Amino acid sequence: MRISVSIIVVSDRVHEGLAEDASGSLARRMVEEKGFFVEEFTVIPNSHRELLRVVRTSKSRLIIFIGGTGPGPRDITVDVVSQVAWRHLPGFGELFRAKSFEIKGFRGILTRSELFILPDGRIAVCLPGSPGAVELGLNILLNIIEHLVEEVDRFEGQHN
Repeated sequence: MRISVSIIVVSDRVHEGLAEDASGSLARRMVEEKGFFVEEFTVIPNSHRELLRVVRTSKSRLIIFIGGTGPGPRDITVDVVSQVAWRHLPGFGELFRAKSFEIKGFRGILTRSELFILPDGRIAVCLPGSPGAVELGLNILLNIIEHLVEEVDRFEGQHN
């Protein structure tokens, strides 16, 4: 199954050129190694308007947002995406936090990493900005994404 992917790094510092992006590059490599097509790769600031623009204009089947999942006041990625989502799939975030707890201890539960289905059937995932979190989240997501797309596209027939 050929799934098109947009990778959106959400970071004021990277957008302003004050920090290097390591997580987005890692995500691109992992996605391409799994055989998916990266249609869009961009860096945006922590901006409600920019996040909405990406959700509205991206043509990719899967949108990977990296950054903006913490408890801080500038961490708005999950808030914006959840406002426009059709469905929330809580198991992803639950597993992500459980695995993060195993690695980071109690700090691992502070992430708001989540998985959503948008009204038109596209899928959006919100991952923390650290390379370790991106690797963890994509190891989970890339093992279920093809089945998730099949389920989202199923309107008739047997449910497996």
